[in-house]
Amino acid sequence: MKIIIRKMVHYLGNILRFFQLTFLRASGAKIGKNTMISLGAKIDVRRGKISIGDHCLITHGCYILSHDGAAHVINPEDDGTGYVTIGDHVFIGVNTVVMRNVTIGNHAIIGAGSVVNKDIPEGAVAAGNPIKIIKQLEPPYRALPKVIKDVS
Repeated sequence: MKIIIRKMVHYLGNILRFFQLTFLRASGAKIGKNTMISLGAKIDVRRGKISIGDHCLITHGCYILSHDGAAHVINPEDDGTGYVTIGDHVFIGVNTVVMRNVTIGNHAIIGAGSVVNKDIPEGAVAAGNPIKIIKQLEPPYRALPKVIKDVS
């Protein structure tokens, strides 16, 4: 019985994620194939542009912001709109905030709880608040797993 309930919750989550991705795409976000965005992640597409590549994993509690509501206070010429570009095969850890006008390169890994306020190059492992590059991965890069193993 426990296994049946676990599988039902899993399939329900997949259905909800499908509707979430459909809504985000209809709202203007570009999201690549086989990208998994946790139901607990917030992708703000009201102003600005967001582009997420193929085979990415965006975990629970992440905020991806394409605008800054207070930007005009600092600079009256700035209307606050911006962009976020996330490459292919990117992992973004739990409770990470990605600010506007940031590009994250292919095969980058962002540690949990980070605040991404600057561009991250391809193959970088970065973490912290503000974010710092900890390590540079050597090519050829290994991809994120395409199939998640069943834990039941």
